[in-house]
Amino acid sequence: MPIYEYQCKGCCHCFEELVLSSNDPAPKCPECQCGDVEKLMSAGCVRPRGIATGSGGFDAPACKPSG
Repeated sequence: MPIYEYQCKGCCHCFEELVLSSNDPAPKCPECQCGDVEKLMSAGCVRPRGIATGSGGFDAPACKPSG
């Protein structure tokens, strides 16, 4: 189930909404309850290579002392 970003054309408020089906109507703005919203293009999430741990978390990058 994707999370989409929307912007209200009435008050310009940006918000995210979990969409259960692509056939669902566009949500209303949570600020002004306007139904005239625009779906925004959002950036994807990229996980850097080489720093993931086996537990699904991330290790801090190794730092070399300066000097």
